[in-house]
Amino acid sequence: MESISVFGGLLYLAVIVLVIASGWKTYEKAGKPGWAYIVPIYNIIVLLDIIGKPGWWLLLFFIPGINLIFAIWMINLLSKSFGKGAGFTLGLLFLPFIFYPLLGFGDAEYKGPAGA
Repeated sequence: MESISVFGGLLYLAVIVLVIASGWKTYEKAGKPGWAYIVPIYNIIVLLDIIGKPGWWLLLFFIPGINLIFAIWMINLLSKSFGKGAGFTLGLLFLPFIFYPLLGFGDAEYKGPAGA
């Protein structure tokens, strides 16, 4: 039974590393430093720059309920910034361990800020 727990823990760790590496690569594709993806709060500021939204949007993340709406909107704009559509946005929201690697390591190219 313990081997199942160890396997599950290692699988979870592998998925986390994959998502972080994918986000890092996505930021680099957008011309930003990849390490910015792992720095709390700064990663949102950089993402706002990638999608073409002003930095004051960060304040909206401190308002309960509103933060969820703006987080989904930002993911949609990220998807559009790489030339993807609403279906890809849903993939980023519900299956990030599949769609972030597709965005970071796939053939998606950064088209510029979608929200500008």
